[in-house]
Amino acid sequence: MEKKILVVDDDKEFLEELQETLTLSGYEVKAISDPRKALAVAMQLKPDIIVLDLKMPGMTGFEVVNKIKSTPVTEHIPIIAMSGFFTAEQDDSLLSFFQIHHYLRKPFNPLDIIARIEEVFKETAHKRH
Repeated sequence: MEKKILVVDDDKEFLEELQETLTLSGYEVKAISDPRKALAVAMQLKPDIIVLDLKMPGMTGFEVVNKIKSTPVTEHIPIIAMSGFFTAEQDDSLLSFFQIHHYLRKPFNPLDIIARIEEVFKETAHKRH
């Protein structure tokens, strides 16, 4: 069964490229450019992982994470955050405070996101055993 991934990023060109990369890697991908719709889609889709940009207009990725983590239906879903905005020193504190599983600094190699997704799947499988 294909793993479902929800990708949220306001950069539509980047979003399309990432969706294509993940689809070609064997994942079922739902791509959304509107962060306000992310929670509703997450509740409906119940993805295995959410890949989320942190810096978006209208609603930040941090606000999306907060809503996802405070909703019982979605609170367990691992989140991989991505941004080119934050410094390396901020990364660790942001990860733990917002319950983000992994963080990728943009720009990144497509193989990096695949590796992070696989790490999260291994971590979640290990926690279940």
